[in-house]
Amino acid sequence: MPAFLIPLACVLAFVAVVILTQTLAGIVFASRDRNQRVNRRLTMLDAGVNPDHVYAALVRKAVAPNIGSPWLLRWHNSAELYLHQAGLKLSPARLLAITVAIAGVLWLLALAFGHTSGDASFLLNGFISLLGAVALAVASMWIWVRRARSQRIKKVEMQLPVALDIVNRAIRAGHPVVSAVQLASQELGDPIGTEFGLIVDETAYGFDFKDALVNFARRTGSADAHFFAVSVSVQSETGGSLAEILNGLANVIRGRHTLNQRVKSLSSEGRTSALLISALPIFMVGVQLLMHPRIYSDKFSDPIFWPVVGVTAAIYSSGWLVVRRIINFRY
Repeated sequence: MPAFLIPLACVLAFVAVVILTQTLAGIVFASRDRNQRVNRRLTMLDAGVNPDHVYAALVRKAVAPNIGSPWLLRWHNSAELYLHQAGLKLSPARLLAITVAIAGVLWLLALAFGHTSGDASFLLNGFISLLGAVALAVASMWIWVRRARSQRIKKVEMQLPVALDIVNRAIRAGHPVVSAVQLASQELGDPIGTEFGLIVDETAYGFDFKDALVNFARRTGSADAHFFAVSVSVQSETGGSLAEILNGLANVIRGRHTLNQRVKSLSSEGRTSALLISALPIFMVGVQLLMHPRIYSDKFSDPIFWPVVGVTAAIYSSGWLVVRRIINFRY
């Protein structure tokens, strides 16, 4: 590695280590808090936090940055919603900083331990290594966030039938629907307990109950939560027994969950194979770009290299789409 890059590498390594240490500490402490609490909203209220501050901390969006581009602003809002659905206390900017830090660490390790020389091709090989580091960092963060979101949505959908049963019994006992939802929020833990409590808070702050349910479905990202919001909205406009509707909805959600588990058990081998087939080429190419960029840079002048790359990418994309259609069951 050229001598002029050594101070820059030291500074970047220091910044990356600080960011990663702070992030890992936040994840560890957040996991410990989740294991020690039953309901985050009730815990904050019991600790004496003002209800307005609780609502602001759990629901209200932070002020959007002055990006200037409507497209980037929409992307920022979508990423913020996705992170909220994953249950992560991260802003898109912070997630981007963590990804950049991971990519920087990988790139510095590749420059330090890779077989690169200080000749004229060093900058090209360094840039190729940077592309590999970015690809690996982005793929790792995407898998982590997506897995966290799917696990939280799964937990919401497992708790929702129990919550609907509690609301149903409370309504049959004579409670108003908002009071019944509040009772369910006090009886159940996170995430459904906190989300139901936020429904109650929003109705207390002037939202219609239907709008609060729509916001609940949007915050969780669950299809079953959307069914709940639509059912209550239709009942409020057409009439009928809300208790009977909620009872039927709870049975339908339980049936869908049972069918979902059976389908996943029957297709587990195919889904695992599809995951390996889809992820392994990306991982291997990323590692090769990161650690051995000369394998690719030496072939750039070959006239057949780029057509082969294009054909390979097209074949991989079409194969990925076919495999996704095979394992993505609709029921």
